[in-house]
Amino acid sequence: MREFCIQENDSDQRLDRFLQKTLPELPKSLCYKWIRTKHIKVNRKRCTPDQRLVTGDVVTLFVSDSYFAIKTEEERSGVPEFLQAPNQLEILYEDERILLVNKPVGLVVHCDSRQIPDTLINRVLHYLYENGAYQPEQEQSFTPALCNRLDRNTGGIVIAAKTAAALREVNRLIRENKVHKKYLCVTVGTPKERKATLYGWHKKSASHNTVTVRDTPEEGFQEIITGYEVLASNERHALLSVDLITGRTHQIRAHLAHIHTPILGDTKYGNMRENRACRCKHQLLWAYQLQLETDADSCLADLNGLTVQTPPPPFMTKEFPKVQL
Repeated sequence: MREFCIQENDSDQRLDRFLQKTLPELPKSLCYKWIRTKHIKVNRKRCTPDQRLVTGDVVTLFVSDSYFAIKTEEERSGVPEFLQAPNQLEILYEDERILLVNKPVGLVVHCDSRQIPDTLINRVLHYLYENGAYQPEQEQSFTPALCNRLDRNTGGIVIAAKTAAALREVNRLIRENKVHKKYLCVTVGTPKERKATLYGWHKKSASHNTVTVRDTPEEGFQEIITGYEVLASNERHALLSVDLITGRTHQIRAHLAHIHTPILGDTKYGNMRENRACRCKHQLLWAYQLQLETDADSCLADLNGLTVQTPPPPFMTKEFPKVQL
């Protein structure tokens, strides 16, 4: 028999999802069978896979302990992967619920096919572990997580949730477009209008990791909205502030390329001749400002209107040093 007492970071999730996180080696089919045959109970009562857990519930598995003997490679070595990453972070804001960090160019947010442990999430976990905010041995189903992503070669603000409630709430705010993000970028050429809102239709190709933008709706395409303002320009380039109104894969990069002003350094959608001439090997794009819009009954209600901004990115100080944000 095995028992789990539901903690605050375990609550408000379905029973089946709690079990999948807590016992990742347990086959889903066996999990559902045990629930159906009453080998798994909540507070010693019959339960269902979609039952919502609350703090203080006791989940009991009336099965042999041999099912829980499998250890992960991390558990066998005794060294969590996140400790292999540095703990250096540029912190823009922190409280007991969330952490806003300034991601440098070149750092991936999560582990990719290269399996390099130095990722942004591992740096965050290392930092929280050393500060006592994350104690993995005391957690059953929750690990601090990133709420938004940036491409490896895009720098700027990323939100990390330190609690399960904060993770759910920030994800909800993002879905409801209540996390307002502004980006800075340098484009090849200057858009015809100094300030505009672009509307288009977007489709991602998973096999090529690229997207296509159209002016009119087509099957399989989703609407995108991108606002921009030209802050400064010269003969070859322009500095833009961009409002990401809808947040889809490569949206800013593809949308600006679609109006023939691609981002300088962009190797997927950009002007390769200009990239080479400027010796620019990655897109000059930076998530420089973030503002939260929360509700009165939100667990983040006191953060309504919180606005965080990064220092000017390196490409701005180099190409447009006189522009003030």
